[in-house]
Amino acid sequence: MANTRSALKRVHQTETRTAQNRALKSRVKTTRKVALSAITAGDAAAAKLAYDKFSSAADKAAKKGALTKNTASRLKGRIGSKVSALTA
Repeated sequence: MANTRSALKRVHQTETRTAQNRALKSRVKTTRKVALSAITAGDAAAAKLAYDKFSSAADKAAKKGALTKNTASRLKGRIGSKVSALTA
């Protein structure tokens, strides 16, 4: 356990940030699963809507630092190409 007030503060900050990052990552994973299930179902309209929500969640997570910018871009690109193939 922390021995000083500043170390205790850092422990609290770390716990708070960890919880926030975990929630952001969870939201990205959930929206990604929804988008992939819409793609496998073959519903183009639902897939496009789910992709938009996933893209927003990934961008927000990257902006807040829970994901790196390149990771968010890579995930969006992979799902986006599948959505484009479905609508084409």
